Amino acid sequence: MKYFLLFILSVFITNNVDAQIYEIGVFAGGSNFIGDVGATDYISPNQLALGVLARWNRSPRHSFRASIIFSELNGIDLKSDDPRRQERGYEFNSNIIELSAGMEFTFLDFDLHSSGMKGTPYLYSGITLTSHDNYYFSNTGEYTSEDTSSWALGIPMALGYKTNISNHIILAAEIGARYTFSDEIDGSVPDSVDLESLSFGNTNNNDWYMFSGITLTYTFGRRPCYCNF
Repeated sequence: MKYFLLFILSVFITNNVDAQIYEIGVFAGGSNFIGDVGATDYISPNQLALGVLARWNRSPRHSFRASIIFSELNGIDLKSDDPRRQERGYEFNSNIIELSAGMEFTFLDFDLHSSGMKGTPYLYSGITLTSHDNYYFSNTGEYTSEDTSSWALGIPMALGYKTNISNHIILAAEIGARYTFSDEIDGSVPDSVDLESLSFGNTNNNDWYMFSGITLTYTFGRRPCYCNF
């Protein structure tokens, strides 16, 4: 049975290598946070974001995509336009690791095996898991660690434009929002139920954060067959 499964797996991998092309590369840009602490500007990167990503091009119009991005989210009340936040004066910093997987749709055909330069706008969405440490603000406003960490489930929504700059190199620029199903990233809602009384802000709105940057990927694999898509 073991050898039979290995044989089936080898056939599957061989067929897919013959039929698809792949991309692997890096992401570099910036991040900014939108929540109960700090400014609420939608696109205002203030921290470095770096990561790696891969694409599996299933047709000239869509790809499966996965990425890992590392960044620090930062919020400073004194940089907010809200006078109440400026008076409060809270500040937080949280290192995050984001795992993301989903599908990328292009507005135009993006067949890398056709001749000449080509480019297209694209949309990306899927699902994210974001690891962050848990903090809370004490009664005196001190940003305090809970000595625990959590994973926040979220939905990525990105708009970008990509083009080939050589036979095997793809350059893209994108702006992406991440809506999370958590209100704990900035410390406005403690993770521990024993600290619930220290919650503040709008508990009906969850945390958001943004990534703005570029990707550079290398393509490889044999000429694909798109006849089934």
